[in-house]
Amino acid sequence: MNISEIIELGLWPQSKKTTSEKGISELEELGYNLFYIGKNADLYTCPGKDAKVLLVRSDRCSVFDIPLNLEIEGKGVSQTAISNSGAAFAREAGIATAILEEQIDQSLSVAPRCQLMELCKPLEAEIDGEVVQFEFIFRNYLTGSLYEACQNGNDPYGLELSSDLKQWHKFETPIFTPTTKGVKDIPLNTAKVREVFPEIISSLEKLFKDFTQFALDNGIVIVDTKFEAFVNAKGEWILGDEILTPESSRFIASEDFDKGEFISMDKQILRDFGKENNWKEKAKALKAGEKLEVEVPDSIKNTILAGYSRIHTSLSK
Repeated sequence: MNISEIIELGLWPQSKKTTSEKGISELEELGYNLFYIGKNADLYTCPGKDAKVLLVRSDRCSVFDIPLNLEIEGKGVSQTAISNSGAAFAREAGIATAILEEQIDQSLSVAPRCQLMELCKPLEAEIDGEVVQFEFIFRNYLTGSLYEACQNGNDPYGLELSSDLKQWHKFETPIFTPTTKGVKDIPLNTAKVREVFPEIISSLEKLFKDFTQFALDNGIVIVDTKFEAFVNAKGEWILGDEILTPESSRFIASEDFDKGEFISMDKQILRDFGKENNWKEKAKALKAGEKLEVEVPDSIKNTILAGYSRIHTSLSK
């Protein structure tokens, strides 16, 4: 299936710019054709007529939605392995995923960075008179933007949380804080979204609880996670490609968490380094398609890779 057929079926947003560049030669020679270059991964059409694509993760890096000239060798392979594990955990819980169990030829050098994915449409529904797409977010702890909202007396999700709650307060049971999916994620009323998707949210809540306990048993604290739901050609809801991974969740080593060192085992260390070096301000001068030129110490790269490695080793069944 080529990209024009994919667009005609409504399985690819016309707003996303495609490319005519050639991709990795060993894939192109087998009939996989590059059609989209993302910040951290690329997409290829697949030979045949099935509605699926090939996702190929790169070693490229981005933070704050800023594309960087930085590559961390081995990051793409680690992220793919973690993504496969997260998808497998969801499937064992009876939840379908866009990530297919089918694999490309494993003798290809690029195979460890590849996932075959079912093409699907974002899940949509009308909330308060507006049709929106969703991010289903579950939290074990009060931190980040929600903590700031509580401190300021705001109640973006209608949860009526006390302003007296301390940062890193652990909720007795995970709380659900849905947002819209878009350029800017807008908080939605929790009760209203539950009314629209009771079965989906119940399934995801259980998945999050089970994964939280599994991770804790293996030395990792799950702070929160974000699920993105889609609809496949059969009209069934399925999860997307980032399921229980560092791209969708916050992982903290238990020994760090217990010491009050809330350092995420992902690219948070890169975000912090970027803040220290004013990357957001520097990025304002970038032209369309340009990457921010940065210099990052090997110590930071190695810490990021070590975090990914521990997550994969600890949380792969």
